Amino acid sequence: MSSTLEQSQFNFTGQTNAYHGKVRDMYSIGSDLMVAVVSDRISAFDVILPKGIPHKGQVLNGIASYFLDAVSDIVPTWKLDTPHPNITVGHACEPIRLEMVIRGYLTGHAHRTYASGKRVLCGVTMPEGMKEHDRFPEPIITPATKAAEGHDEDISREDILSRRIVSETLYQQLENTTRALFQRGTEMAAQRGLILVDTKYEFGLRNGELMLIDEIHTPDSSRYFIADGYEERQNTGTQQKQLSKEFVREWLMEHDFMGLEGQQVPHMTDEFVQTVSQRYIRLYELVTGRAFEGDDSLDPVADVQAAVEQWLKQNR
Repeated sequence: MSSTLEQSQFNFTGQTNAYHGKVRDMYSIGSDLMVAVVSDRISAFDVILPKGIPHKGQVLNGIASYFLDAVSDIVPTWKLDTPHPNITVGHACEPIRLEMVIRGYLTGHAHRTYASGKRVLCGVTMPEGMKEHDRFPEPIITPATKAAEGHDEDISREDILSRRIVSETLYQQLENTTRALFQRGTEMAAQRGLILVDTKYEFGLRNGELMLIDEIHTPDSSRYFIADGYEERQNTGTQQKQLSKEFVREWLMEHDFMGLEGQQVPHMTDEFVQTVSQRYIRLYELVTGRAFEGDDSLDPVADVQAAVEQWLKQNR
């Protein structure tokens, strides 16, 4: 059995800084390169769960790499290379502290807001008479502030501009690019028999140019439905078949955990961990149309170190 890659404390040649996120660890190389090490950690409700998920990092990195290549004609992306299944090397960018969340359906956070009686989310009015998983007349953009620590927070376009997080011109570019990316993702999902329900995009600036950064269309950042039978399930009130990590959130909620103060993360059995791993792999194969070929390693930390050093030696 391969080991999971959960912690990474690397010191690569030329490294100038390191940032450890919930799932990704970002290493600055000089002033112009970033190395993303995508771990097997899993988070929900902004809490890192106690056990890693085998192959999860490789699945996320592989899907993100696939889609970054597929949308590079819409917006420049930060990706340069993937020298190891858990690694992406790319351009260093100045991150824009917003998550551009776009929703095509009344699902997840949007539905929870709607079910509470509210009809406005991030300044966007949602139509009356909708039920869970109904499609919006057109996708809605519900941004969130990108917190350095703690929970990200919903924010409206008006607040973004009044707080001068970005200029109006740049925000309009962010919205237009977000819609174009979601349209491309929707079309690619449809070709695979899937519905791209909602997702988020993160952007940065490099020499004043907008660039797409971080992951894209992965199960950590997106939600998919199985397209076949969607209408019938909606008409009969049957739950939609989802491919996302929403089922992890649902499992946690069933065990009385929502990341609130005083709540204890439930015990993750080996069976549950394996189920999560299999669902991630299934999503990889569904959205890419490729067989997943996991890199099994007993020492993934050493393999990552060697792969990055080899890439830097050949490309710096």
